[in-house]
Amino acid sequence: MRIGILGLGRIGAFHAETLSGLDAVDSLVVTDPFADAAKAAAERFGADVVDSPEALLAAGVDGIVVAAATDAHPALILAGVEAGVPVFCEKPVARTMAEGVEVLKAVRGRDVPIQIGYNRRFDAGFVNARAAVLSGELGPLHTVRSTTLDPAPPPAAYIAASGGIFRDCSVHDFDIIRWVTGREVTEVYAVGGNRGADFIKEAGDADTTGAILTLDDGTLAVVSNSRHNARGYDVRMEIHGFTDSIAVGLEDKLPLRSVEPGVTFPAGTPHDFFMDRFTDAYRAELTAFTEVVAGTRPSPCTIEDALEAGWIADACTLSLREHRPVTIEEVRQA
Repeated sequence: MRIGILGLGRIGAFHAETLSGLDAVDSLVVTDPFADAAKAAAERFGADVVDSPEALLAAGVDGIVVAAATDAHPALILAGVEAGVPVFCEKPVARTMAEGVEVLKAVRGRDVPIQIGYNRRFDAGFVNARAAVLSGELGPLHTVRSTTLDPAPPPAAYIAASGGIFRDCSVHDFDIIRWVTGREVTEVYAVGGNRGADFIKEAGDADTTGAILTLDDGTLAVVSNSRHNARGYDVRMEIHGFTDSIAVGLEDKLPLRSVEPGVTFPAGTPHDFFMDRFTDAYRAELTAFTEVVAGTRPSPCTIEDALEAGWIADACTLSLREHRPVTIEEVRQA
């Protein structure tokens, strides 16, 4: 199949490399406002270069991957749907939830699949955790702990346009909690602080946060996030049931060291970048998209899924600002 890529920044170039190595993909068509980025992709991956999204959609593509700036996501999703071409779009659907809802309304009822990029759903550990929960082997759940700690803050310009730590970082935890447990979040309580980069505080954002999510069966989920984890990129989950407990991310590249006498775990070089931690997951995610394009599976992460994680992020943002519990229904837009 022939896949188009719109946007060739860090993640777009990474997707181009991944797609070029998939057996199902015969050729790539790429476009980017920066001609040098498109030219580099063409030279590296043998991709065809076009000068606009319209030209890309007219180039005989079977599916498109949207890796452009967030502001462009709604228009590019809708352009793909109008052309009848399956769409993979990196999260978020749009910069604001109101815009995301409008995208959902515009595509509802259209027979064109859309997959939103939440790569943790394709990580082997999280896949195994979901299977363990759904099989019932853990018994009823009572506690989930989910962690995302970045090794260092992103640039100031990124922070200013990110929508805040809950929408940019924690949202991955929110999505994977829903997916692994199969439950919905009903209420949140969030706290946060600034312990490092002044530009994050100046942008009105927190650099370290904690949130307690109440799920619809009474399970409590504790989410911990920070922009400052000098030892590396730390993504983990613990799931505790009345019968058994399991963990995701407890492996030798875990960026944590034990001070227990005689303990040598973890023994590997710590993960220091999200692309390192989730290389295999990204490949599995885009392999899944080729199956969506081929019509052999439904979208594994829909716009509706992405918006649910977004409502949780908005509820946490409001909770942090007003220092109170917030229900999801309070922030949800029809």
